[in-house]
Amino acid sequence: MMKLMMFILFMFFMILNKKNYWMVFIYMMLLMFYLMMYYNIYGFSVLISYSLSVDSISFMFIYLSIWIFILMMLASNKIYENNEYLMVFMFNLMVLLLLLLLSFLSMSLMKFYLFFEGSLIPTLLLILGWGYQSERIQAGMYLLFYTLVMSMPMLLGIMYMYINLNVLDFYLLSFYNLNNMMLYFSMFMAFLVKMPMFLVHLWLPKAHVEAPISGSMILAGVLLKLGGYGLIRVMSFLLEMNMKFNYLWMSISVIGMILISLNCIRQIDLKMLIAYSSVAHMGLVLCGLMTMNFFGVIGSINLMIAHGLCSSGLFCLANFSYERLGSRSLFINKGLINLMPKMSLWWFFMCSMNMAIPPSLNLLGEIMLMNSMVIWSWLMIIYLFFYSFFCGVYNLYLYSYSQHGKYYMGMYSFSVGILREYYLMFLHWVPLNLLMFKSMLLM
Repeated sequence: MMKLMMFILFMFFMILNKKNYWMVFIYMMLLMFYLMMYYNIYGFSVLISYSLSVDSISFMFIYLSIWIFILMMLASNKIYENNEYLMVFMFNLMVLLLLLLLSFLSMSLMKFYLFFEGSLIPTLLLILGWGYQSERIQAGMYLLFYTLVMSMPMLLGIMYMYINLNVLDFYLLSFYNLNNMMLYFSMFMAFLVKMPMFLVHLWLPKAHVEAPISGSMILAGVLLKLGGYGLIRVMSFLLEMNMKFNYLWMSISVIGMILISLNCIRQIDLKMLIAYSSVAHMGLVLCGLMTMNFFGVIGSINLMIAHGLCSSGLFCLANFSYERLGSRSLFINKGLINLMPKMSLWWFFMCSMNMAIPPSLNLLGEIMLMNSMVIWSWLMIIYLFFYSFFCGVYNLYLYSYSQHGKYYMGMYSFSVGILREYYLMFLHWVPLNLLMFKSMLLM
């Protein structure tokens, strides 16, 4: 795996020149094809070097991280054209990508913790440096304090484990079954905030609204998935405690999914609506993980990857409207089908993917998660009925409200859409649909 790290480290020299922006984009595409050649579907760790390795779970998230990074570069054209501290921006993105990859590659819990927390700093700089509104400092503080307050107990938990067990390797830890309530809560709460679970989700909509398009994409696409990935890793040695407390997280999540879906229906800010829909989807992922069966875990990984692409695409579409109309309000973003008829098709595709229609990867993930939840308790059918219904309602609301009606007459500039934007949406949509036909790779 050091080959992957060295490739990205050499990219840092590329970004010293503004003219190399699209060259970096092309090299990242080459890296994707290189990883395709290396893919194997074994469940255990391979390519071990310097306590970094890859298995079938981490490989999918590594792939997702690099893919979202490529799409971020494509979406951040405004920063490139206006030269808004482009070199600093690119350096920040590269550091973030490196930290994310190291998080997914780490075999040691301590290393994972360091890179997991380290990814917070470039994200914070993205929001503070290239955010849109003046409230971005408050959003940055929310992000920082929610994550750090819950991460400190996790560090203490890791130290406690090292003192008592003398081991922090994920594989070796999976042979233990630690029956300690304080350790369980200290480990789990850091990841539940990062997911985010309902009740500790308030930082997410704020961070999304204030972040630039690249910040929103990486936040929805990869950073939320770190929480789910971390839960999968630490659950292996906390099984007994999880059996006692999984009903608690399930209860909070199923109620939260319905409340958040209802909350989506009353949003008037495009980005806020999409951000809240992320919280609802991640609630379903958490429920799947807490059922602790095969369907639940595999369905969670499926839905995380599908949501990463789908949510990122919706944020891109909201950004296209924002760049043209100067507002994200649904009162102003109306009647877009009259102004951008071709882009309206992509709005339809992405909203329908978000409500899990066939043949999207979201559908596969949601079917598996719903199966696992009903196996866990048949009463879940009631909650899932309401969740599915309201999920359809807010996606139809988003599409119909933004595309139909009379358009805003005070618009001063306009463009139907450029090739780069259609290419960007195409790269979001293709993996979402094609991966459904190769679902054995994700299972």
